[in-house]
Amino acid sequence: MATDVIEKPITAVESDFLPLLGTDFVEFYVGNAKQAAHFYKTAFGFQELAYSGPETGDREKASYVLAQDKVRLILTTALHPDHPIALHTHKHGDGVRAIALTVSDARDAFKQTTSRGAKPFMEPKEISDENGKVVISGIHIYGDTVHLFVQRSEYKGIFLPGFKKWETAYQPEPVGLKYIDHCVGNVGWNEMNPWVKFYEEVMGFRNILTFDDKQISTEYSALMSKVMSNGNGYVKFPINEPAKGKKKSQVEEYLDFYGSPGVQHIAIATDNIVETVSKLRARGVEFLQVPQTYYDELSKRVGTIQENIDTLRPLGILVDRDEEGYLLQIFTKPVEDRPTLFYEIIQRRGARSFGAGNFKALFEALEREQALRGNL
Repeated sequence: MATDVIEKPITAVESDFLPLLGTDFVEFYVGNAKQAAHFYKTAFGFQELAYSGPETGDREKASYVLAQDKVRLILTTALHPDHPIALHTHKHGDGVRAIALTVSDARDAFKQTTSRGAKPFMEPKEISDENGKVVISGIHIYGDTVHLFVQRSEYKGIFLPGFKKWETAYQPEPVGLKYIDHCVGNVGWNEMNPWVKFYEEVMGFRNILTFDDKQISTEYSALMSKVMSNGNGYVKFPINEPAKGKKKSQVEEYLDFYGSPGVQHIAIATDNIVETVSKLRARGVEFLQVPQTYYDELSKRVGTIQENIDTLRPLGILVDRDEEGYLLQIFTKPVEDRPTLFYEIIQRRGARSFGAGNFKALFEALEREQALRGNL
């Protein structure tokens, strides 16, 4: 493969057979949704939105919906030990089950994708209550992960039929998270290109960025990544696979502990990363740390930025520039005991790239954490 980053402009697909309006929600299967919801409220500033469970007539599972600006998360747990959700969490630990995409026609989205080879997960179904109706369909993607297509233009309720408003006395302030910028998937050896082909042919996405094992490498490990974007650029899914190195890469560690391909991290945008990260740190969220020497050459590498480097340095916020501007980013440590899912906080000041200039420092920080866990 070429050693350079290959970047392609994000342009509208001439005939977008799967028009996406954005990310509707991300659903996690977790071992204890009530406790997980408390964590996301306390640590990340999410607000309680809706609930479904035995009290609403669901005897199989309980789901808590949290929101912060345009970000919506569902935390779902099984109520019985032999339920498929319980088997999912037994295998994977807490992890992303569904990335739901908002569409104008869920029936057509299902038809378009399955006719192009997608494995059906959910035939189109209409659910309704006194607030209107929603149509949902779905397909399988990598591992045990699925995409849901959600058509909600005729629904005026709090979230979905079957959910009720969720209110408690405990309502921490938000931290400034705005929307999901991208979701990154880890797949196995030699599986990146087949999944790139899947997103191109089945969902009409385009490969807008490619990073090879020379670009994303350290002394010990490497990986490869391709970024897929839908026609309007609203939805972006980078896909990682391991590459040969002296020691185990972060992708291999993820696959070992998750038990299959899956969502590695979710990048959430903010308009003020200094303020957001400061609040997250104060609430106990732990972030990867790069060496302080990273900041010694930062001005020379990225040029003039609005933020004060002496403010970024103690917070560990990284900076990178492309032809259209710059971005600021930082990555949490895994949010569970298994070294699987983590979060990226990102602020874009014009840049549309993904921080290639930070890869070496970031991956060395990841390797230090891997070494502490005995997994490098």
